[in-house]
Amino acid sequence: MIKILAARFAAAFSAVAGHPFDPAVRVSQFSDFQANGALALARQLGRPPREVAAAVVAHLDLAGIADEVSVAGPGYINVNMAAGFLAASAAALLGDARLGVQERAGERVVVDYSGPNVAKELHVGHLRSTVIGDATARTLEWLGHDVVRANHLGDWGTPFGLLIEHLLDLGETAAAHDLSVGDLDAFYVAARAKFDADPAFADRARSRVVALQSGDPETLRLWRLLVAESERSFLAVYATLGVTLSPADFQGESFYNPMLAPLVSELDGLGLLRPSEGAQCVFPQGFSIPLIVRKRDGGFGYPATDLAAIRYRTQELKADRLVYVVGSPQHQHFEMVFQTAREAGWLAEPARAEHIGFGQILGADGRKLASRSGDTVKLAALLTEAVDRAARIVAAKNPELDPAEQAAVAYAVGVGAVKYADLAGDRIKDYVFDWDRMLSTTGDTAAYLQYTYARIQSVLRRSEESASGVSAVEGPLLLDSSAERALALALLGFADVVEEVAETLQFHKLTGYLQSVAGAFTAFYDSCPILRAPSPEVRASRLGLSRLTARVLRQGLDLVGIVTPDRM
Repeated sequence: MIKILAARFAAAFSAVAGHPFDPAVRVSQFSDFQANGALALARQLGRPPREVAAAVVAHLDLAGIADEVSVAGPGYINVNMAAGFLAASAAALLGDARLGVQERAGERVVVDYSGPNVAKELHVGHLRSTVIGDATARTLEWLGHDVVRANHLGDWGTPFGLLIEHLLDLGETAAAHDLSVGDLDAFYVAARAKFDADPAFADRARSRVVALQSGDPETLRLWRLLVAESERSFLAVYATLGVTLSPADFQGESFYNPMLAPLVSELDGLGLLRPSEGAQCVFPQGFSIPLIVRKRDGGFGYPATDLAAIRYRTQELKADRLVYVVGSPQHQHFEMVFQTAREAGWLAEPARAEHIGFGQILGADGRKLASRSGDTVKLAALLTEAVDRAARIVAAKNPELDPAEQAAVAYAVGVGAVKYADLAGDRIKDYVFDWDRMLSTTGDTAAYLQYTYARIQSVLRRSEESASGVSAVEGPLLLDSSAERALALALLGFADVVEEVAETLQFHKLTGYLQSVAGAFTAFYDSCPILRAPSPEVRASRLGLSRLTARVLRQGLDLVGIVTPDRM
């Protein structure tokens, strides 16, 4: 709807301005839509805003699209859509497999997310990157982009000396068993304690690091064992969380290790490298501090690896868009890396890089979420608790479901609650983790959306209509009541929202939109009898609106990886 109106308004604004001008079309609380561009154009032309707005309306052609166009306040142009146009548009959407969202000629997009460390378990600190990153990958892929998922593991460096030596002390079989049962943290803690307490062990660990970095075959074999067991643990949690990361997406720091020395030489040849306190650094434009590419001891840190990743992704993978889903505290680091890559010529238009930052997850005390003992909350334990809590709610609310269906619904609701809570607020802000609020079937929760979807499926089952596939309603959609009209208008906003989210990666705009759709359906359901409609034509129309609502909810939730059960 916004795209259609924006095109018509753009022509009218251009006629008044004498050049292209943004009409600033928005959804309005006072009408269906509002064009706000007259105020800015009035300042440019030196004319009264209402006079400019009236001139725009005089050039505006919305025949057959709008019933009413009026100038309000200081120069806002309000638009109310024609019921016939809304009905025809919604009927077309019902027959469209993509719900009005056009598949694009895709870019190649690398989405860098999750990024745990080998020999450490996934914990609550990995949740936001994993959930936001996976929603990003899903959404961009559905729009037609060629998405490359990159799980940038911490799988290289000095900690592996002590980890490999601890593995050898335990014996490979015993160590593999300890790692395979998923207690990665305990393995790391034991190795670290031994390193701190035993000088001989510490010396062996340091020597092992040298052997690893020099490519000693036996050391590399042991290192691969550690990495493989850790990846197996990560994949089990990813499967429970329902994210799309696979073994092929693991691309750790070790992958870029052979590229680091050539990268330093290239930066030096470009005149970008300068010594600073014994280290080799780049001083990117716009920053007062250096980016340390090679440390004074000759080692490489995160900046070198991140630069190598950008170079590889733009030069070898030919990526058009690089998306880094990493916590907000790393913003300056990534901006410095991006600027260095631009100065080196690796990140050149049309390729672009974005840091998608996010805030922290807080407990009820307002501090970083932790267990009762103060330890980091393991992600596997968090998800298990979510499903267990949901199972108790499902059993109480719908005991007639068989055990297998109860388990499936509990999984969908529990995991959906965790994901939705992470996505429903502005990602840059912190949010408080609250089980009762997250699992409520009312309010701004996944469970409310899932419940609305399940309610529609119940109606469709009772109507003996198919709830799957793309089917056209027999006869036109009829929007005779305000509730029917409001629902159709909400449903027609899907494409606009998805396309905006694909650019901004602000998923709270998608979840907020889905809430508005569910709210509009609830109002429609309460005021417009569906199965007992006054005529067959009205019944068919209301079933069509119901089917379309279910498809929008299902597709919208699927973009963020939330399952929609048919029964709840």
